Amino acid sequence: MPTLYNRIQGRNLDRLAALSDGIFAVAMTLLVLDLHIPSAAQVHGEGELMRALGALGPQWITYGMSFLTLGIFWAGQQTQLNHMAEGTRDLTWIHLGFLFAVTLLPLSTRLLAEFIEYRLALGIYWLNVFVLGAMLFWSWSYAGRANLIKPDTPEEVRGSICRRIVIAQSLYAGGAALCLIHPWLSIAAIVLVQLNYAIAPRLWGGRRTRG
Repeated sequence: MPTLYNRIQGRNLDRLAALSDGIFAVAMTLLVLDLHIPSAAQVHGEGELMRALGALGPQWITYGMSFLTLGIFWAGQQTQLNHMAEGTRDLTWIHLGFLFAVTLLPLSTRLLAEFIEYRLALGIYWLNVFVLGAMLFWSWSYAGRANLIKPDTPEEVRGSICRRIVIAQSLYAGGAALCLIHPWLSIAAIVLVQLNYAIAPRLWGGRRTRG
């Protein structure tokens, strides 16, 4: 039987949302701080500057990937919290685990930027994304079992949130598996998945509802 303190802890979802917003903001800021411009001592002309900027391509690609990743998962977490009536101690710790994975993304991004041709670096990056999705899936599943979801939430919305996570993670896994062919093919596939979830639903509008 839970103690009284454990029963009353973590009820306020507003504080959880505020903490999440702050951590996401810091993680997004750390991504751009990891970008490094060419040193003036190494550049002595327009041509050298162009070549130096071209060499930074992997950094910009991984920055864009991770910024999209954080944006997608921030929106996903906020969607869940908006459909929950209240929190619990267990839900709070599930989301703290989710935020732990958020704080690791700048690190896995930097690793991928430095070793973009290596399958291991891409695998670690994908594992980071997988943990983010797994924690959100756990959160929504737990909320359903604990009757934390608002009673007026339609059944199609309840199912849609879980479906979206499963489909997205399956697509991410498929994209990551393409690294067995070539890492750049895998990165291109992951970016397409991200653009689909970040942009395509707006373009399609009312033509269909995404899961």
